[in-house]
Amino acid sequence: MHPVLNDLIALLGLERIEDNIFRGASRDIGSPQVFGGQVLGQALSAAQHTVDDRVAHSLHAYFLRRGDVEAPIIYEVDRARDGGSFSNRRVVAIQHGRPILNLAASFQSPEDGLEHQDAMPDVPAPAGLKDLTRLAADVLDTIPVKLRRFMTDQRPFEFRPVEQASLDEPRRRAPLQHVWVRAVDRLPDGPALHRNLLAYVSDFELLATSTLPHAVPFTRGNVMLASLDHALWFHRRFRMDEWLLYSMESPNASGARGYARGQFHAQDGTLVASTTQEGLIRVVDPSKAGRRSDPRTQV
Repeated sequence: MHPVLNDLIALLGLERIEDNIFRGASRDIGSPQVFGGQVLGQALSAAQHTVDDRVAHSLHAYFLRRGDVEAPIIYEVDRARDGGSFSNRRVVAIQHGRPILNLAASFQSPEDGLEHQDAMPDVPAPAGLKDLTRLAADVLDTIPVKLRRFMTDQRPFEFRPVEQASLDEPRRRAPLQHVWVRAVDRLPDGPALHRNLLAYVSDFELLATSTLPHAVPFTRGNVMLASLDHALWFHRRFRMDEWLLYSMESPNASGARGYARGQFHAQDGTLVASTTQEGLIRVVDPSKAGRRSDPRTQV
């Protein structure tokens, strides 16, 4: 398996300390703090470790503080309920003695029922589209170091945007984007792993959709984005090593917050997951752009 993908799987696997307590490491991918998708995927993994023969169908999370890349994250799981068909878990992610994320997740035994879904957007297939890392190659010299690493480091996933906009000179456009995503190598079977990986991926690009009508140039390093909450629903089985279309839209931005929602479709048109997110968005004075602070205290 590709080493970067293998490392991510190990990262999401966690170390069990006690029956309901787990420890996870972090990776610096070039974001100002621990990547939110990593904490989301690890928290879901911690919950899944306490559930047998049921798969996650939804999660709801609040990001409370920035994560420290240099410190481990402790995940404490509360086995809130095990019913006849559903199990509920509450997870707190802790660093330096303080919670950085609260998550609630629900799990269900497989069951048949009514079926309908939204149609898949009519967009070009991933073949022939450029990967996000190649799109950044032309403007590397103008991108701040942290953002440069975020855009160009080897990733466990391919990201192929349908709307291939300029990074340094964006144009105002509708708050809508589509990105094809797929793991860089074949993955093991098992729905829990693929759900954990989709939780990780769902934090990429979603909040940035709220900036599209405002032509915000991220290459200047003065844009502050911080996830505040995140919800995710799993509708059907899928594989993260097969192409998924991530369709994102932002109905609203106000009060220094952006709201966005997204859907994941398999290439055959099957709707496999939906997500929503609200986050802090600030365009700041470039001279203050390098200051790090807790986004919770800025609201």
